[in-house]
Amino acid sequence: MKLTLKIWRQRLPKEKGKFETYYIENVSRDMTFLEMMDSLNEKLIQEDKDPVAFDHDCREGICGCCSMVINGRPHGPGTEITTCQLNMKAFKDGDTIVVEPWRVKSFPVIKDLIVDRSAFEKIMAAGGFVNADVGSAPDANSIKIPKDKSDEAFDAAACIGCGACVAACKNSSAMLFVAAKVSQFALLPQGKTEGLKRAWDMVMKMDELGFGSCTNTGDCEAECPQGISLTHIARLNREFIRAGFHKAAAENK
Repeated sequence: MKLTLKIWRQRLPKEKGKFETYYIENVSRDMTFLEMMDSLNEKLIQEDKDPVAFDHDCREGICGCCSMVINGRPHGPGTEITTCQLNMKAFKDGDTIVVEPWRVKSFPVIKDLIVDRSAFEKIMAAGGFVNADVGSAPDANSIKIPKDKSDEAFDAAACIGCGACVAACKNSSAMLFVAAKVSQFALLPQGKTEGLKRAWDMVMKMDELGFGSCTNTGDCEAECPQGISLTHIARLNREFIRAGFHKAAAENK
């Protein structure tokens, strides 16, 4: 295939970026999108030009580092895939493909298609953890958990923190990410110790970092590579309200 690529180039975080146009030939339909980007970079290096900087690690849909907005969609066309899982069969010969980074104030561009997603780490540090006694590991079945609860907690824990939900949201909300991380603990007995403050602390940190509010448009769920459900946002709202009541009662004592 022959393709026209319009790719966002930005040399430094504080510099003004712009789209640059590249033409690439002999793209195999069996390539992944990142393999196509590798081919482009080999061509640029041969021409003594600066290759396009993009993030990647596992290339197996596990880490979410490969995040790109492709033709207006986080991770590109397809359902429940990351960019590294996107196959070039999704495009046709002669297509023009627009590639850009997450357009989120809380995820500033580092270079080209690489953004700083450390804001998610700060949200997790605010409350995305459990306290556990030190010592040897407890027996596997020492804490009984209903299967439906464990399955739902496992589904929530599948969130890879790529940020596609934020990139897809018109408000740049991180509610689906925070909801998934709150749910994976709220559904299990191990998470009850911090349960009365976890949602409050994580939502407050999310607001502090400049993420927007949720208006339930559903774009986050539609573009999530793990198919995280909006129902987790409902649980987050319940946990947040409960934490607020508990906090108010403690302050009025």
